[in-house]
Amino acid sequence: MDADKAAKMFVKWQEWRSTWVPNGFVPESEIGEELEARKLFLQGLSRSGQPLMVGKASKHFPSKDQLQFKKYVIYLLDKTIASSFKGREIGNEKMIVILDLQNIGYKNVDARGLITGFQFLQAYYPERLAKLFFLNMPGFFVSVWRMISRFLEKATKEKIVIVSNEDEREQLFKEIGAEVLPEEYGGQAKLVPIQDVVLPPLDN
Repeated sequence: MDADKAAKMFVKWQEWRSTWVPNGFVPESEIGEELEARKLFLQGLSRSGQPLMVGKASKHFPSKDQLQFKKYVIYLLDKTIASSFKGREIGNEKMIVILDLQNIGYKNVDARGLITGFQFLQAYYPERLAKLFFLNMPGFFVSVWRMISRFLEKATKEKIVIVSNEDEREQLFKEIGAEVLPEEYGGQAKLVPIQDVVLPPLDN
């Protein structure tokens, strides 16, 4: 509720948006290499109407093209938020994210990429993150996470849950719902790559 801060952020957002997304969206032709990995999935709406995005870290490798990676981050955030509308005039624009770290190795670790994603969320998509669940975090990643978390604002850290016991898994299940939670996490849904999701046009 800080009007001056909000105004400055809005101006900064407009400048950033006009530079990075001059056409209003990121064409898939500009992020082909990132999409080919089929590592991000868009699952529909949770019980509270929030879109669910799932990331498979074992399918990710640090990008050699940081420009393309940043555009990919914008693409997935924009599309996830847009999916909340589903033909309605107003959607629930806070998203739930699951990052599954199962079977990752050192070759998949991308601290720079995670920091970029969090910085974009904090600076250009404020209050868009409802909850982020980390699943299957291996022991070696804990020190990496400690380093990354130093770049996060307090409000962002409070939305992150490292799922490590059955109570936390139950919380995840209840919050998301079986209909959109992927089968491998105890739900009923198939994973749907984000580029395969077709969104209906918004009504004018």
